[in-house]
Amino acid sequence: MRTFTKLLATAALATGIAGAAAADGHDPFNVGFVYIGTPGDYGWTYEHDQGRLAVEEHFGDAVETSFIENVPEGPDAERVMTQMILNGADMIFTTSFGYGEATNAVAGQFPDVVFEHATGYLREHPNVSTYSARFYEGRAVIGHIAGQMTESNIVGYIASYPIPEVIRGINSAYLHAREVNPDVEFRVVWVYTWFDPAVEGDAAQALIDAGADVIMQHTDSTAPQAVAEEAGILSFGQASDMIQFAPAPRIASIIDDWAPYYIRRVGEAMEGTWEQSDTWEGMPEGMVVIGEMTETIPEEIRASAQGMIDAISAGEYHPFTGPINRQDGTAWLAEGEVADDGTLAGMDFYIEGITGEIPN
Repeated sequence: MRTFTKLLATAALATGIAGAAAADGHDPFNVGFVYIGTPGDYGWTYEHDQGRLAVEEHFGDAVETSFIENVPEGPDAERVMTQMILNGADMIFTTSFGYGEATNAVAGQFPDVVFEHATGYLREHPNVSTYSARFYEGRAVIGHIAGQMTESNIVGYIASYPIPEVIRGINSAYLHAREVNPDVEFRVVWVYTWFDPAVEGDAAQALIDAGADVIMQHTDSTAPQAVAEEAGILSFGQASDMIQFAPAPRIASIIDDWAPYYIRRVGEAMEGTWEQSDTWEGMPEGMVVIGEMTETIPEEIRASAQGMIDAISAGEYHPFTGPINRQDGTAWLAEGEVADDGTLAGMDFYIEGITGEIPN
């Protein structure tokens, strides 16, 4: 798969199918996007590409965008970014956590180019910003739904990599499932990939074989939903609405809406007002959205889930509000205490009630 994706990226650069910048790189303003998957995943990369298209629509002829898909994390990403710049890119969005080191390495070589790295934390040069969404807010809502929809009391969770973003999501979903169903159990399978339909499908099947009747995922393909549909169980859309899988098995979705952020930051770069920042937005800002809740969900559960959405969006409720203990039973948050962003950003522990260990 690595060889295949490498060949795809190389071929895209050679043939120019991702689009080439204007010769001077300034007229129009050229923005490049580096994708870990393909816009056809109907998930993570699809939503980033919707943001790219929104930039084109908003700025018209003043902006030209390009993208390279299926770019592996590592040296390949450096080569792709460098070639984009040589083709005239003024600004580059790298849209996967594992691009962090490559983004900063290239940024150090091209100080006049602006870089934005999704879900990362490295900002080693003044021309690098990071941005992410508070996905855990959405996972609180789908956990609330899942805890009430499961009949076996086993919820399966397909996890990509053991990084804080993913661990936060598992904890948030479990916390809110347990709140409405004290008997609920989460079974987590780590697949060590963001996008691999075969691996994701196998993980979903393994969870179903273990008794899960609701599937969640922090991976990018629709393969788990296809497996869930075959088994006649429920699942949630990931990163995009995946409405084509409604009403079964998808009962709701977490949608990542990057468009407003992309439009804002491209505009600032064009105006010369762009500054380095670390952005972390969620439901209040519209970066995290819950897609249509289908009628498969009983009306009273839909109503309570909407109440949670409204409370989070209004800033009246934080998904990590105590009392909450760590997995070993030691206190983490006291009654009414809200988790600070620093702890959430570096979260490397499960909360009480989740079984199993977080792998290295």
